Amino acid sequence: MNPFIHQQQLVTRRQFFGKSATGVGTVALASLLNENLLGAPAVNMNPLDGLPHLPGKAKNVIILWQGGGPSQVDLFQHKPSLEKMRLQELPPSIRGTSRLSSMTAGQSKFPILPAFKPFKQYGKCGRWLSELMSHTGSISDDICYVDSMFTEAVNHAPGVTFFLTGSQIPGRPSIGAWGTYGLGSLSQDLPAFVVMTSSDVDKTCGQLFFDYYWGSGFLPSKYQGVRLRSEGDAVLYLNNPAGVSRELRRSALDDLSALNAHHLQSYGDPEIDSRIAQYEMAYRMQMSVPELTDLSGEKPDVLEMYGPDVQRKGSFAHNCLMARKLVERGVRFVQLMHSGWDQHKNLSYQLEKQCKDTDQPAAALVKDLKQRGMLDDTIVLWVSEFGRTVFVQGDINIAKAHGRDHFGIGYTIWGAGGGFRPGQSIGETDDFAYQITKDPVHVHDMQATLMHMLGINHEKLTYRYQGRDFRLTDVHGRVVPGILA
Repeated sequence: MNPFIHQQQLVTRRQFFGKSATGVGTVALASLLNENLLGAPAVNMNPLDGLPHLPGKAKNVIILWQGGGPSQVDLFQHKPSLEKMRLQELPPSIRGTSRLSSMTAGQSKFPILPAFKPFKQYGKCGRWLSELMSHTGSISDDICYVDSMFTEAVNHAPGVTFFLTGSQIPGRPSIGAWGTYGLGSLSQDLPAFVVMTSSDVDKTCGQLFFDYYWGSGFLPSKYQGVRLRSEGDAVLYLNNPAGVSRELRRSALDDLSALNAHHLQSYGDPEIDSRIAQYEMAYRMQMSVPELTDLSGEKPDVLEMYGPDVQRKGSFAHNCLMARKLVERGVRFVQLMHSGWDQHKNLSYQLEKQCKDTDQPAAALVKDLKQRGMLDDTIVLWVSEFGRTVFVQGDINIAKAHGRDHFGIGYTIWGAGGGFRPGQSIGETDDFAYQITKDPVHVHDMQATLMHMLGINHEKLTYRYQGRDFRLTDVHGRVVPGILA
């Protein structure tokens, strides 16, 4: 006999009447309330008291993480004078005391390498971009470029951790966890914070995506990101085991919830509350996730807009379309982690491939959201941990043995929607794309600005842990007015 069914048959008379009374009462209550009460709510669920702090333009965030460090020299910052200085030594006065990684800090020479491909102007704003980023160029009038980002990090894991959690040391809550902790959820059937990962088709990048990039740190674990897998079931163990019906699972969850509620009342551990919520979310996701991952309902012109790779699960294009579907269904934070930009020795041939993989889908996402009237309240942020050096790393005479090293000063990111001022470029660097000459924007500044767009005062959203009030921006950060629409 099935042990689950056998357990159901052992219900005592007292248990039967107790559960029946509860069921009748629940039905009676439901009949007195709004008939749509049990549907997915359109309002915030469980925001913190007093939030939002101010009128925010955005309610959703999509982070397009470009792992490895895209080269601002080759893609975003038009420096035509560099061509005249090809392979000349970068002046020591320009290098100054800028921090470099151990891979190039000891180099005896620093020959300048201009951009690989020509630049063109795009849009009414006249933004200069590499021809490798033509699709991004087509949405330049909807984008705010930030050309003066800087970070103290010079290596990948600390740099990613810094931007996504506010600290170079793992253990702090991620930006998505902070946002969902403060603002609550917009969906009853899907997690508030969802993560998907992808890589360049050649799998050239050896950097790993660690769970703490979307973790909840010392916040309750219900605020951590839920990763949707690219192979097999989107979420492990989502389906019921053989022989277990949905009704039987519901009954077992009810009993389990009652036990957890008893323990919560006895011990007050917030993780017990998280466990209850996660069991219930998993149950609802059994119905919502299969529908979410089905692309058969998408119009052909929409699929074409995202590019030829959109139907391949695990591709950046597929994940971009999934991001739109997720925010459409009320997911608060979507974090797409894409790797392949760490081009130390393969810049001359891999950069073009990487742009082909990512340029069209990222632009399509912005266009898709705009066409659906969703861009005004959805932030799309194209960002990385740092940029690349203007000088060569490796042997310039060998095509597959040279590239650029990490560089955390004056790199470029862009944002669209949700409060970003469109058609603008913020900040400037010198003629070498090396030192910032105007309007520097620190990692903490960008975090503070994103929070502001969501209606959060970054200084007021705190969590007491080990005797101290922590926040995403630590004790730093300022809102950058020029970025705001």
